[in-house]
Amino acid sequence: MPETNTTTVINATTGYVNGATGDVTAFDNAHTLDPEIKSFYDTELLENARAELFFAQFAKKQPLPARHGGTVEWRKWNTFEKAEKLQEGVIPTGQKFGVSRITGAIDQYGTYTAITDRLELRAYDDIILGATEEMGASAAETQETLTRDTLMTNTNVFYCHNVKPDGTPGAVAVPTSCAQMGASDADGWAKLTPDMVSRVVTQMKKARVPTLHGKYVAIVHPSVAYDLRSSDEWIEAHKYAAPNELFNGEIGELHGCRFVEDVFAPVLGGNDYKNKSGGVTYATFFLGRDAFGIIDPEGGALEIIVHDKEEIGGPLNQFSTVGYKFETNGATILYPERCVRVMSTGAYSASDETNYTEA
Repeated sequence: MPETNTTTVINATTGYVNGATGDVTAFDNAHTLDPEIKSFYDTELLENARAELFFAQFAKKQPLPARHGGTVEWRKWNTFEKAEKLQEGVIPTGQKFGVSRITGAIDQYGTYTAITDRLELRAYDDIILGATEEMGASAAETQETLTRDTLMTNTNVFYCHNVKPDGTPGAVAVPTSCAQMGASDADGWAKLTPDMVSRVVTQMKKARVPTLHGKYVAIVHPSVAYDLRSSDEWIEAHKYAAPNELFNGEIGELHGCRFVEDVFAPVLGGNDYKNKSGGVTYATFFLGRDAFGIIDPEGGALEIIVHDKEEIGGPLNQFSTVGYKFETNGATILYPERCVRVMSTGAYSASDETNYTEA
């Protein structure tokens, strides 16, 4: 007697297939595999986004519960002066106590791409997966740019000293603007040198800026990192920390400051930022603990949205869509003294293109 197929229901990607007849029953609300498929794409999006997030890892995160509007408030106590010597029998004057507040508001950001049924069918690679990976990179770039542009508004700024190759001062020894900063042997070089790093760290220590795990952090463009790496005092990251102790993008340490390399660190030109030699200028952000805050909205986190062609592709199922959306305040500066922007030139000032648009 021939063996019969007793399996009448087979789980598939689009529904339940009857093993005997081939009929397909669509998923219902109680029984569906759609979440498994979506979870895969969610994971891909988030992994690719996290790989590119450098600024956000140093933010003070502020939760925003659902149904609580779109604004949050950070509060910080004022500090007290040191105590004075008491005079016997005399009540001293008390100090005023208070709290200051800083607010931040969220906006929603998002984008998508449409993929035709023919491209999905004929392409060798997984088009939906590829689009998801690239959407993750786009989401990270959006957040990075929003945070960076907020930090650019902070007015706590240093300008690197002009130094000629022979060690003598350049055209303006201590610049007070980008226009006075040189990027040639004739004008001198306003590079971010180990001495300048030491000056900035010293200033932050004198301002009693708290550290992150005992060190300050600097977010630096690769072109600036190139100049720093030539120093004998530079310590490569792999020489002082286990892999799980490193910040995302960390490349090394100098004078008590850990450096994180980020291609989205500002490369500046235009009327306000062009240096004396006519090239671009770089901004490096030195950060202490909780220098800025990012809102973490409940229900508004990064979300991948995939619509299959059978769901959204019109009367002829001609396209699918892949996109994402999220809510963020970009960043809100909480302690201006804990964020120092250091302007410099470098070996690539004459050839690098700007990545920052002046407001």
